[in-house]
Amino acid sequence: MNLELIRTGKTKQLPGVNLEEEDLSYLQLERVNFSGANLVGVNLSHANLKGACLDGANLLCACCDFADLRANCLGVNLMQADLSHADLRGSNLRGANLMGAKLIQASLAGAFLSGVNLTGVNLRGSDCRGADLRGANLNSANLAGSNLAGANLAGAILTEVNLEEVDLRGANLAGADLTGANLLCADLEGACLEGANLDKACLVGTIIIKEQV
Repeated sequence: MNLELIRTGKTKQLPGVNLEEEDLSYLQLERVNFSGANLVGVNLSHANLKGACLDGANLLCACCDFADLRANCLGVNLMQADLSHADLRGSNLRGANLMGAKLIQASLAGAFLSGVNLTGVNLRGSDCRGADLRGANLNSANLAGSNLAGANLAGAILTEVNLEEVDLRGANLAGADLTGANLLCADLEGACLEGANLDKACLVGTIIIKEQV
């Protein structure tokens, strides 16, 4: 593949392309079709992928910090990827694997993450307002200082998760497993906790005020 064609934006259809460990940082890659592509270890730092298709692409250990990833990411592999400060607002990440990924201060407001593997991710200080995280696996994840107001976490696995000082106002935690979770000084005002498991959870300074009916 001629990288110059990609860098100049002369080609948008790149399904299955092999760009392993290539440097695509700062490029304008809007609406590019990277479905099923091999993007292992690729550098997409500060790249613009708004409207792109990354369905089924492999971005294992990719560097995507500060990237605009408001894209279709169905089944994408982002294990161990660096997505710090990335813009994923409204992105469709259903079926994706983000195990061990770094999402520090990332924007995930309104993103679709239902059933996604987020085991051990670092989401410290991230914006996940209104995100769909139903049934997601967030075991041992770090969400300290994040904003999850209005997020849907029904049935999510939140065992041993760090939710210190997290904004969970109005969030749906029905049936969620919060065993051993750290909810120190978290705000759950108006959150739904019906059927949630809070066994061994740290609730010191936690605000739990049920929504008035």
